[in-house]
Amino acid sequence: MFKRILVPTDGSQLSQDTARRAVSFAKEAGASITAFYAKPEYPVTYYGEGALIDSTTPEQFAELAEQQAQQVISFVDNLCQEAGVVCNKMTLTCDVPYEAIIEAATQSGCDLIFMASHGRRGFSGLLLGSETNKVLTHSKIPVLVYR
Repeated sequence: MFKRILVPTDGSQLSQDTARRAVSFAKEAGASITAFYAKPEYPVTYYGEGALIDSTTPEQFAELAEQQAQQVISFVDNLCQEAGVVCNKMTLTCDVPYEAIIEAATQSGCDLIFMASHGRRGFSGLLLGSETNKVLTHSKIPVLVYR
């Protein structure tokens, strides 16, 4: 029934558990997986008269975000390799994770989004409980939520 499954991940334990189940599901269904990570956009913070305080350049930030993304999605890729499931890797830069997830699923031609019910918060987090809810609300692609 499902042939291309998007698995958004943020590296949290719940996200890793979800990825394990998604790989098992994909293997049983004969489907491929697209491991996805939404990279944050460069945070521009101005103080006072417009002075920029953060010394990290946008290029450095983008490089660090890409390194983190590859580290996080490599976990899913390794699971797929062990299970013999085809895995594609994808990242997008977006500060609105649910939009990035839906866009990634659409661009990849996925027919299912397999995601965790919630994730961790903060800079390194991708999924929030509200993000999962937003994907459920806005996606035209079926969503399977793993708890």
